[in-house]
Amino acid sequence: MNRQEKQAYYEAIRNRYKKSSRQEQGHILDEFCTVCGYQRKYAIRKLGQTLKTMAKQRPGRISVYNQTAIIEVIRTIWLTTDQMCGKRLVAAIPEWLPHYEQVYQPLKPDLRRHVLSASAATLDRLLKPIRVATVKGMGGTKPGTLLKNHIPIRTGFWDVSVPGFMEADTVAHCGNSLSGDFVWSLTLTDILTGWTECRATWNKGSTGVVNQVKAIEQALPFTLRGFDCDNGSEFLNYHLLRYFTEHPEKPQFTRSRPYKKNDNAHVEQKNWTHVRHLFGYDRLDSPALVEKMNALYANEWSLLQNHFCPTMKLIEKKRVGARYQKKYAKPETPYARVMASDEIDQTVKSSLRKQHEALNPFALKQQIEAKLKSIFSNVPVTSNVRQRL
Repeated sequence: MNRQEKQAYYEAIRNRYKKSSRQEQGHILDEFCTVCGYQRKYAIRKLGQTLKTMAKQRPGRISVYNQTAIIEVIRTIWLTTDQMCGKRLVAAIPEWLPHYEQVYQPLKPDLRRHVLSASAATLDRLLKPIRVATVKGMGGTKPGTLLKNHIPIRTGFWDVSVPGFMEADTVAHCGNSLSGDFVWSLTLTDILTGWTECRATWNKGSTGVVNQVKAIEQALPFTLRGFDCDNGSEFLNYHLLRYFTEHPEKPQFTRSRPYKKNDNAHVEQKNWTHVRHLFGYDRLDSPALVEKMNALYANEWSLLQNHFCPTMKLIEKKRVGARYQKKYAKPETPYARVMASDEIDQTVKSSLRKQHEALNPFALKQQIEAKLKSIFSNVPVTSNVRQRL
C-alpha cells in the first residue's frame, strides 16, 4: 500500500474511529495496524490527532499594534525625538502625546490607550524597518602637558547625590581633516540629573573655551560644584585653572586618566546624542556659524533635550561569571530629576515649572529645523561624510 492509499484509508476510518465505543476502537486499531503496518502506539496518536490538535489550537492574541493609526502616531513621535531607543521612548510618549494631540489631532480613547501601553520591545519591533544606520567620526583631542601637575586626576567618586558635578568634552566639526580652523562644540553634562548644555567656539583656544564655560554655568539650574575633563589642551591651561581657582563657589577642577575615555563616560555618550545627531560630521569652517550654533544650542536644543528627552542612568553593575549584569533606573528627563532633587531652590523649581508648561516639543523641533536650514545653507556638504540625519 503506497502513501496515497494509506492516507485515503486513514481518512475513511478516522470518523468511524471517533464515533465508536472503546471496545470498537480497539478492533479498528487492530485493523488499521494490520492494513497499514503501523505500530499500535503510532496508530493511536494518528487516529486521535484531530481531537488533540483541535483542543490545542486556540485563537491567538489579535495583533493590536499593526494598525496603521497606532504606528503613525508612534512613528511621528519617534522621529521628532531623533529616533531614541524603545526604553527611552516608553518614558517619553506620556510626555509627548498631549502635545501631539495639540499639534495634529485628538486621539480616540482606544487609540491613546494602545499607544501608551506599548512596551519597549514592541516599539523597537515596530520601528526597526525605518531605523537609520550610523557612522563614526574623527577624534580631535590633543594632550595638554603644561598643567598636569596642577590639575589632579579624579581618583575617587564625587558626591553625585547632589547636582552640579559635571563632565566636559569637546567635539570637532572638522569633516575629514583636522587641519585648519573650524568650529568646536563644548559639552557639559551633570552626572546626577543628566542636564546637558552645549556651546560652540571657534577653534578651541583657551579664552574661547573659558567664555563658553561661563555661558553654560549661567544657564544651569544649579550651582557648578565640580568640573572634570579630559587631558586636552583646551582644558589644561592657565585661563581655565585661574577661572576655577578664583571662582566664588570653588568648584573642584579635575581631569581623567590619559587615554581612559570611560572616566568621562557620561559626557562621551552625549557627543552623539547632543552634537553629532544635530550637526552630523560635515566641516563647519566659518566663524559666522558660531553665533548661529550657540543660538540653537542655548535655546531650542537645550529645552528639547533637557525637558522632553528621557535618559537612562546605570544604578548597578556586577560581574556574573564572564558577563556583566547592568541594572538601570527608570528613564527620566533631566528636568524631572532636577525637580525631584532636594538641593534645588524652590524659586528655581517654580521658574522651571512655568517654563516647562509653556513648551511644546513639536514646536521646538520645527524651530530647530528652521535654524539648521539656515546653518547648513552655507555649509558645503562632502560626498563621503554623512550629513546630519
